[in-house]
Amino acid sequence: MAPRLDFSGWWAKDKRKGTPVVVTMENPNYSVLEIDGLDTEAFPSMDKDRGKNAKQFTWVLLLKAHYAVGCISSVAAMLWALPGVVKRRLVFRQAAATQSDDPDKGHLMLRFIRGFLLFSLVALAFELVAYRNGWHFKKPNLRLPQSLHILEATEIQGWMHSAYLSWLSFRADYIAYPIQLLSYMCIILFVIQSADKLILCLGCFWIKFKKIKPRGESDPFNSGSEYIYPMVLVQIPMCNEREVYEQSISSACQIDWPKDRLLIQVLDDSDDETIQLLISTEVSKWSQRGVNIVYRHRLVRTGYKAGNLKSAMSCDYVKDYEFVAIFDADFQPNPDFLKLTIPHFKGNPELGLVQARWSFVNKNENLLTRLQNINLCFHFEVEQQVNGVFWNFFGFNGTAGVWRIKALEDSGGWLERTTVEDMDIAVRAHLHGWKFIFLNDVKVLCEVPESYEAYRKQQHRWHSGPMHLFRLCLPAIITSKISLWKKANLILLFFLLRKLILPFYSFTLFCVILPLTMFVPEAELPVWVICYVPVIMSFLNILPALRSFPFIVPYLLFENTMSVTKFNAMVSGLFKLGSSYEWVVTKKAGRSSESDLLTAAEREAKIVSVPLFHKGASVSELSELNRLKEQHEKAPSPARKANKIYKKELALSLLLLTAAARSLLSAQGIHFYFLLFQGMSFLLVGLDLIGEQMS
Repeated sequence: MAPRLDFSGWWAKDKRKGTPVVVTMENPNYSVLEIDGLDTEAFPSMDKDRGKNAKQFTWVLLLKAHYAVGCISSVAAMLWALPGVVKRRLVFRQAAATQSDDPDKGHLMLRFIRGFLLFSLVALAFELVAYRNGWHFKKPNLRLPQSLHILEATEIQGWMHSAYLSWLSFRADYIAYPIQLLSYMCIILFVIQSADKLILCLGCFWIKFKKIKPRGESDPFNSGSEYIYPMVLVQIPMCNEREVYEQSISSACQIDWPKDRLLIQVLDDSDDETIQLLISTEVSKWSQRGVNIVYRHRLVRTGYKAGNLKSAMSCDYVKDYEFVAIFDADFQPNPDFLKLTIPHFKGNPELGLVQARWSFVNKNENLLTRLQNINLCFHFEVEQQVNGVFWNFFGFNGTAGVWRIKALEDSGGWLERTTVEDMDIAVRAHLHGWKFIFLNDVKVLCEVPESYEAYRKQQHRWHSGPMHLFRLCLPAIITSKISLWKKANLILLFFLLRKLILPFYSFTLFCVILPLTMFVPEAELPVWVICYVPVIMSFLNILPALRSFPFIVPYLLFENTMSVTKFNAMVSGLFKLGSSYEWVVTKKAGRSSESDLLTAAEREAKIVSVPLFHKGASVSELSELNRLKEQHEKAPSPARKANKIYKKELALSLLLLTAAARSLLSAQGIHFYFLLFQGMSFLLVGLDLIGEQMS
């Protein structure tokens, strides 16, 4: 029988026995609490366990209460400090830098948001006056304007009342229907995209249930016959990668492959002479250890990464190699990477690409990296794995993949026409009949951006480039010799649904239509569109990374917040605006492992020392290093970069918070909470309070 938790016998006693226990808690409001010891005379020996369990239960309740009070106080402190941060950022401009983007970039969207915000403020003021005078209607009636014609003049309470009734008539006759029509269109797109995500998840479940995996040659390296190692070229393109050049070169040089069958190309586009010298010295160090490695530097960075790879493939010795493995500067392949990927090509002459999965060394660094990990885990484990198994096409990720050089040459090689050269070569190779394989079990360590500024620029490139590419390759897709089914998959699913429709309806539905329906309540959004279906879709997104389940609500809010950047990037790429061909190198921290959290700080404090470069260095190199060392010692320590202010996100936060205030008048619970938390999310992002800490 379970013990009864009845403490009335303790509290009713006047006589106190036993040793008192004093518990001191950190919260000053609950400083001292006295708990009497058990009275052994009052309880028989057979009930000692019951008293012990009751006492333990009391301790558990006290600890949980203390934890809850601490959490509440922390949240209250954050909310209390938020107005101060806003005041410093917007009024005094302390520790903040205004977004230093091109003033012409995104100015139309910013003007639209500002105009929408002005309209919402005027409408809110109008509704507050109507609410105070009792003119408002809790439930809107689309037939209300027809009844206004039969109102007698005596019922009109002044010009303000007349203006309000005219506004009701105008919004019901001319505004509600277009908004409702646009909302229906976005809801249809939303349902289609949700169905696509659900089908992908079902496909992933089927793959796991059937244990479907790409099968290469079974362990050719331990078989009885001697394995003939093919010639493999490893390329590491980089540009001003001070933080990660050393670990990327080191990881590539430790790949387990015969040295005479492997060549590593370090393709440096850096314009900083110090970084060039550091990278070339690192290459010399590994070359002296017997690694077949070369250093290439371009004087002019034309075509960005595509131009760098194209220049490297033009070398005469490349014709002797059969495969090329590509790693970005922050990627650290395991020594067995080639042994896990190259065997898939044997006996499969139509195979052009083997793509490995990314694994992130800094996924738990801050909230921003955790949210990125959720997105990318779904992208690899669900999208790319399912497309690779059932559709045989997915976009090359630009790194951690092995190409058959013949497939690259047959597809036209690297082209400099877009900033997504990896997707470009994948589409062209698919149109020429080459097949792809995605290996979900082969993982390569890398980094995700730790600051919102770097993540924002990365997402702009990732969403503007595909739309720019879509404009360029659409005629080639239509006239290609692949099947009609594959053409439909490329155009409708890959480009339109996942690259165009997703950012369009996310921004339009949750950042434009939803606030509008608060001021034009005749056009309303169903609750399942706002709450239920997005939560279910977020849950599906989180399934590949179940440990991130506590972040499901921040993930949902942050994805809607990023829809502004993605929508702007999609429009700029689709209409070939100025920012559609812009490449900004993503800032890295230089993590070498998940436990190596101090590497970045140590690297910043690292002073170039001459003894490190003595071996194999010429006299001119030593003199140059001495000069750099003297400059480093004299130069002041670099100041930490100040946080930025993002105007579009701030304007949208004010808009959504204004709409939340309007929803209170209509007593719309779900709408109010969604708008409130979404507005707070936009505010935190607009003030750059996500990602790296404030300086």
